[in-house]
Amino acid sequence: MTSAPTSAPTSVPGAQSPTRLLLVDDEATLREPLADYLARQGFAVTQAESAAHARSRLRDELPELVLLDIMMPGEDGLSLCRHLSEAHGIPVILLTARGEATDRIVGLEIGADDYVVKPFEPRELVARIRSVLRRASAPVATPADDELFAFEGWHLDPLRRRLTDRDGVLVAISSSEFRLLLAFLEHPRQVLDRDRLLDMVQGREAHLFDRAVDNQISRLRRKIEADSRDPQLIQTVWGGGYLLAADVRRVAARAP
Repeated sequence: MTSAPTSAPTSVPGAQSPTRLLLVDDEATLREPLADYLARQGFAVTQAESAAHARSRLRDELPELVLLDIMMPGEDGLSLCRHLSEAHGIPVILLTARGEATDRIVGLEIGADDYVVKPFEPRELVARIRSVLRRASAPVATPADDELFAFEGWHLDPLRRRLTDRDGVLVAISSSEFRLLLAFLEHPRQVLDRDRLLDMVQGREAHLFDRAVDNQISRLRRKIEADSRDPQLIQTVWGGGYLLAADVRRVAARAP
């Protein structure tokens, strides 16, 4: 298989490294001009024409954000989105056809950070990319850079975005799951309703789908609850929202 071309901006000595994007779309007539446009906006763009090709690209280098078409032959974009979120925690923006409302909802539920409907204005896509990157890299207010959130044997490193269990085993979480857990840890034993959680986790687009947060809660419960069918940490408050039923402490980071 011939590799799809890779677009990259001209490097300037001493300049900050450009943000790495992976653009996955089987339509070369859309993918290649879009990659060129994004390169002119200062991004370093790697292209893939299928999910299989994207997985190969991921073995070479992890991007900072993935632009992902949903409808592709072979493995579809939703399956790859789930892998990206669960295995790597990489932000994902879905590129969807106008009639794929259900797929957009599913995409948000399994970890996508945003979506753009085809045909789209490239300038809008660039704005969405920068918005998602700002959310993903937003600094977390902590008293000290070497402190972790500790709760019920779990530890969340807010700077490195790493979740470890009581045995120190790293548990992979997506960027949206990280923001959801962080919202609970910053507001322990407080009821957080869906609207507030959606603002914290997905931004304005998710207000179209208020069940998105319920599915994200379910995924997070499967990772941190002893029994996700009988959750003790993230409790449902009927008619109100959700509550983290745990005490949260700040502790010194463990030595690497």
